[in-house]
Parts: sequence; C-alpha cells; structure tokens
Amino acid sequence: MKAVTLRRHGGPEVLELEDLPEPQAGPGQVRVHIARVAVNHVDIWVRKGMPHLKLHYPHLLGADIAGTLDQVGEGVTGLKVGDEIVVNPGHSCMRCRECLSGRDNLCRHYKLLGEDVPGGYAEKIVLPQVNVALRPREIGVDQAAAAPVVYMTAWQMLVRKARLEPGQDVLVMGAGSGVGTAAIQIAKLFGARVIAAASSQEKLDRARALGADDVLLTDHPEFVREVKRLTNKRGADVVFEHVGKATWSNSILSAAWGGRVVTCGATTGFMAETDLRQIFFRQVEILGSTMSPKGDLYRILTHMAAGRLKPVVDRVLPLEQAAEAHRLIEARAVFGKVVLKP
Repeated sequence: MKAVTLRRHGGPEVLELEDLPEPQAGPGQVRVHIARVAVNHVDIWVRKGMPHLKLHYPHLLGADIAGTLDQVGEGVTGLKVGDEIVVNPGHSCMRCRECLSGRDNLCRHYKLLGEDVPGGYAEKIVLPQVNVALRPREIGVDQAAAAPVVYMTAWQMLVRKARLEPGQDVLVMGAGSGVGTAAIQIAKLFGARVIAAASSQEKLDRARALGADDVLLTDHPEFVREVKRLTNKRGADVVFEHVGKATWSNSILSAAWGGRVVTCGATTGFMAETDLRQIFFRQVEILGSTMSPKGDLYRILTHMAAGRLKPVVDRVLPLEQAAEAHRLIEARAVFGKVVLKP
C-alpha cells in the first residue's frame, strides 16, 4: 500500500512516500480503507521529535481518519465490510478503573493514533473494533476526517473541564486553527458569548462568520484592555488556550476573577512564565486537558449530523503532499483543517 512515512525527525522534507505491506486484521480488529486523513499539530510535533517518543520505524503520522471497512477480524460484532466509519483516535487498555469509568483518556496506557502508535498517512490501517464509529450519512467524508481530534479536545476543554454555562464569555485564542474553530462552534452550541483572537484580519472575519460575537487580533498592543472592554471590565469566564508561550501571559490576564484558563497545547513554546499573583489573588483556575473519553465522539457526531457543528476544512491535498500540508500549518496559512486524500 502507499504510505507517507517518518524514518527520522526533522523538517517537512523527512516525510517520504513509499510502499509498505498491507496490514491484516486479527481477532477483534478491523481494517479500514482510508478515504481521508486530517493533519493535526501533533503530527508536526512528532515529526520534529519529542522526548517521550519511542517510535518503531517507519512510523506513520495521522490521528483523524474516515474510510470504509474492507476486512473484519474474528470475533468482531456489530460491524461489517463496507461500513463507512470515523476513527476514534484514542487507544487505551479498556480494562482499568479509568477506562471502565468512562474516562479512558486518563488511562495510564493511553496512546494517540499517529503519536504513540502508527497512524493513518496510508491507504489502509488496522484498528481495534472499539476505535471505529459508524459515520452518519449526513456527514461528508472530508468533515468526518476533520472532526475527531479537535472536536473531542475542544469538547472536553469547554464542557467537561471549564464547565461552560449559557451566557458566559469565552475567549478563544488561536481561533483560526482546527481546535479553535471547533471551540467557537461548541461554545456557541452551549449558549456562550465568544471573543475570537487570531493572527490576521482574514481569520477574524472567518471566525465571525462561524459565530464569534467579537474578534481581536492576537498582537493587539492593548489586548487585555480590549478583552476587559468587551466584557464590561470583567474579563473572560473561560479562556480557551492552546497557543502557549506567545499568548499565555495575556490569557491569564484576560481571565475574570474566578475564571478558568484551560489549555491543551503550546504551539509557540511550552516554557511560558506565569505571574502566580494573578492566579491566587484573582482565584483563576488553570486546567490542563488532553483529548476526551471515546464516548464524546458519538455526541459530537450527533451534533454534526444535525448541522449544529460543522468542521472547517481549509483544503484537501493528495497524501503525497503531506509535507506541503505541514508547511502550510506551520506558516499559519490555513483556517481550520488540512485533509489528505490517499
């Protein structure tokens, strides 16, 4: 099968197109003929290299997959060849206390497809049956592939972690990213007022079209003062943060007294400084978040099928242009997601 592989860390040029043997579904597994695989920031981090990674080469990136089942292993129930599916990208033991309590993303053995285990930059992939969900017919294949990682991440951040309530003010940093566009829509779904922050006026215009009530350039010289003006001097009840070092200070200062800053990443750097006086004196909560339980994907797909959530696809490129997709994302030249077609 055709695949884009990673055999060493580095720039986009280390991604290489090659032929690999087709995987075979074993007991309890299914094989997916991949129609689309979306690119996420985690693909870029893995490509560059991270300290915790213990990869077996050649490694395949790609957590977000939509496709069709073309092989079903022994013991698989409720699924058949020809089913159109969306991949649930989190792998866990499904036996521990956290997994059986519906918090599988807190499993000590949790792994993300494409990060810790081989992903979907290929024509086919084999997965445990628990990692596939049927794709509702109302959802197009491009949108299906663009959804799981960013919508599951944003859902946990806003709904589970930040305990979002109707009428609250939500500041979405990096609003032009895949997870940022998901956050705008989920916040509006739950009746919040959204202030979208992004790096260009074009992205702000598109964020407003998605439902943002107010918009603000990330590099505005009076960023915090503008957030306070837009919130009647209170600050944001929830700050949705994933940019990291470049925006962290403003994110903290933009939170209301008793507000919540929830973070899932740091695309501009992990070593951000925090003035602890702003945390304890104003009673600001800082909440870390990674993905969400597998069950949340079904709730997200239901909202997508009803048209209440609409993943934003900036463009679809051939799989062999994966390196170009990485370059575009690193240059912040996209709004929403880039999807690859094997």
